[in-house]
Amino acid sequence: MKTRVFNYLFIIFIFSFFLSCAPKRKVNRVSPDQQIDLSGRWNDTDSKMCAKSLIEQVLTEKWLDEFKQKNGGKRPIIVVGLVKNKSHEHISSETFIKDIEKAIIKSGLARLVQAGDKREQLRGERAGQQEFASKTTAKKWGQELGADFMLQGTLNSIVDSYKKEKVVSYQIDLELSNLETNEIVWMGDKKIKKYITN
Repeated sequence: MKTRVFNYLFIIFIFSFFLSCAPKRKVNRVSPDQQIDLSGRWNDTDSKMCAKSLIEQVLTEKWLDEFKQKNGGKRPIIVVGLVKNKSHEHISSETFIKDIEKAIIKSGLARLVQAGDKREQLRGERAGQQEFASKTTAKKWGQELGADFMLQGTLNSIVDSYKKEKVVSYQIDLELSNLETNEIVWMGDKKIKKYITN
């Protein structure tokens, strides 16, 4: 009988011990613009910072003035292509591409057209309108804006580590190409280096 009581007390003690050691999670709302680095990996702050820097670079270079001079002051039309992730981390390049597209629109210096799957969705909607929408509201075929330039790039990383220290370097390279001639009219990069200790 004493053994059984002792076993029950021991189980209760162990259970209570583990409950008291369980981590207490706390969640606070913070501003989306606040910089928070928990792991040292690529994060939303890096994405926004790189997009802003690269768009400031591309839209202040001489190709833009040359284009405007040749085209009566009109703004160039840009399509954002792939930004390939070649880094050591799983990074969604889509969030970075969206940051780039937002920065282009906010600048007001260039026009932006849809790329890839979203362009195909628009075309599908337009096709549906030809059959189901009234003739007065159906959008016509052949009215899309053709892009003058395509922006593409890569995201690379280098990791150097020793014991409990690590340095991670990221580099984003972007190229702007003339879609008619394939000429590269601009190249730029943005680098970020993080020193991480455990």
